[in-house]
Amino acid sequence: MTTIGGRLLLVENRPSGFDYMRLTLAIGVIAMHSVIVCYGLDAEMDFWKSAARPFIREILPAFFALSGFLVAGSLERSKTILMFLALRVIRIFPALSVEVLLSALIIGPIFTALSLSEYVSHPMFHKYFLNIVGDVQFHLPGVFASNPFPGVVNGQMWTVPYELYCYLTLAALACVRRKWAVPVAAVLISVMYAVYKVKTIGFVPVEVRGPIPGVLLLVCFLLGVATYLYRDVLPFSRVGTAICLLASMALLSVVPYGEYFAPWPIVYATVGIGLLNPKRTVVVDGADYSYGLFLYGYPIQQALAATGPWAQVWYINILATLVVGIVFAMFSWRVVEKPALNLRPLLRRLEDRYLAYRKAVAVPAR
Repeated sequence: MTTIGGRLLLVENRPSGFDYMRLTLAIGVIAMHSVIVCYGLDAEMDFWKSAARPFIREILPAFFALSGFLVAGSLERSKTILMFLALRVIRIFPALSVEVLLSALIIGPIFTALSLSEYVSHPMFHKYFLNIVGDVQFHLPGVFASNPFPGVVNGQMWTVPYELYCYLTLAALACVRRKWAVPVAAVLISVMYAVYKVKTIGFVPVEVRGPIPGVLLLVCFLLGVATYLYRDVLPFSRVGTAICLLASMALLSVVPYGEYFAPWPIVYATVGIGLLNPKRTVVVDGADYSYGLFLYGYPIQQALAATGPWAQVWYINILATLVVGIVFAMFSWRVVEKPALNLRPLLRRLEDRYLAYRKAVAVPAR
């Protein structure tokens, strides 16, 4: 029997499936947002109830499951929790900061209905920069005021705080130094959330209003971590991957209370697909454009929609966004993300110095 760990070794711990999946999921986010950007909130509500529902509800959970599996490897390679958190900082915040600055200082002034002086003096403009530290602000003063979904500059940003919660939760669990703590935490969070929902809003058999709740994204992340930690005992199966993919789509769309159980098959399906190793092409060879597409996709979609009805057709909006978005994603990767990631050797040297200092000042037990 081939295990997940065995499969990782077979592909030298760098399967191309995860790279293709990241890019596919980022494009899926853009496609998902095209409905609300082009047609407004009511159309999006209908979209969540449509035949596309099983597919679009799978996107964000798969993103978080994939992140958990890959980030667990980063944690395992880090000698300290500080190093792990520092690696997360250089991966997330430089690109996020640049996107926030470009949105506020370039997109905002171009598309605001206010004068430039009114725009830059508005409290909403100043608050927008809190996005850099994960305090999500969706609006800039007067920007996209006439769009089908007015005012929202960066609707994709609601997931960023949950991503930060994932990293902080994992760092806290790592201090326990027991790998069983991760799946146990995932189960407890899921159960507590289910109990909370029942007590606050009663029994709601099938959620139809939108994406999977953020708390369950955290559960997907932790189960992704757990899958990596138990990779040497969990089997790798293409058939099992297909079964789990179909089961997760059913749980997210038609099975009563299914979203509470969906993270388990979602994670296995995500990891199983990621462990496939198709031939690399130029789009995933030495670059990761998925984060840039995710960050810039929504503002670009709204900016295009603001130019007129021609860009308020969902498939035109998607295609035009991908053309423009890949340019921004390449800029983000080559100018911001990759140079930030090149700081890793420096961080490792600092980590080694820190550990040497701790060893030098340690007082032997008497």
